[in-house]
Amino acid sequence: MNKGTRILILSPTIFPSITGNAATTERWRRSLVKEGYTVQTLATRGLNVADLLDAIKHFRPDIIHVYHAFHSGVFLLDPRVSDACDGLSIVVSLPGTDADLEMVTQDRKDVILKVCRSAHAITAQSEVIIDHLKNNLSERGDRVFYIPKAPLWLGSDIFDLRSFAGCGNGDVLFFLPAGIRPVKGNLECLTAFKKVHQTNQAAKIVFSGQVLDADYGRLFEQEIDLCAAFARWIQPIPPAAMRSAYEGADIVLNCSFSEGLSNVLLEAISAGRPLLASDIPSTRRLIYADNDAAPCGFLYNPHDPDDFCSQALELINNESLRRSIAEAARSRALMLPTPADEANALTDVYNAALRSINQ
Repeated sequence: MNKGTRILILSPTIFPSITGNAATTERWRRSLVKEGYTVQTLATRGLNVADLLDAIKHFRPDIIHVYHAFHSGVFLLDPRVSDACDGLSIVVSLPGTDADLEMVTQDRKDVILKVCRSAHAITAQSEVIIDHLKNNLSERGDRVFYIPKAPLWLGSDIFDLRSFAGCGNGDVLFFLPAGIRPVKGNLECLTAFKKVHQTNQAAKIVFSGQVLDADYGRLFEQEIDLCAAFARWIQPIPPAAMRSAYEGADIVLNCSFSEGLSNVLLEAISAGRPLLASDIPSTRRLIYADNDAAPCGFLYNPHDPDDFCSQALELINNESLRRSIAEAARSRALMLPTPADEANALTDVYNAALRSINQ
């Protein structure tokens, strides 16, 4: 692949939207542009086929990289788009929701697998998802590639998280940055946290994220209105201020029932913050590295509120434990992939896709 290669990245949302999809594709775009490639991102949420065809016509990509096989890749199944993509290399990347939740529904699974089978290369940023893909696409195993995932700060703006959370001296602040939807476990976390605060009133929590599921969002809003003594829900924090926000928290939460490899976890580790996260395969692999390094957080059973409470209270009541976990996080951050590592792996995948189309 030469430096003149043109790459069109399709994603449900793109920067400056404050979502995991947008953060990932913006990181890719910046890293690839830094390497000398020409890259354009395009949001598929609300996009129609005519607009996509127009973008392809005017940008003239060599490679179309689809992030999210169901929500973005479905466009590839339209005959008009497949005709426009004839002769182009197609790369499809699957986040956790592709490999877990959507694949539970048969019609969505069929779409995802059809999109993947049309691709010249298929990628994921979680080894758990890679294993899942190889099991479901055994005939395409040589086209499945792992891409390391790197944290990247998009600015150095200041954000006083503790003030927004209403914290006083001696309070211990938990921080859950995530869109409000069932898979993220926001409501379940809030419900469990009531017991945490009843046991230790120093416990405070702040949620940051937009509603992505209307019904679930209404339930969450109703519940948080009853928890003003210890809980706050604030608007999504601008990406340029995220590092500052993390550094204002005592413990960062990830309460997902299903996840690929969370940007939040990588960013929290990079910021040197202790983690309390749901015990799911990809999270477990990150917190407990494949070496003798100390864990950089605690895991809890996402289906057991009492387990969440006991783990949270142990972190609240033991400041020296929090400090030691934070130190482990800072050490782990030194071992994380860099954006350059991620860009190099993407380049290898693009080269493989270009070779595949010529075979």
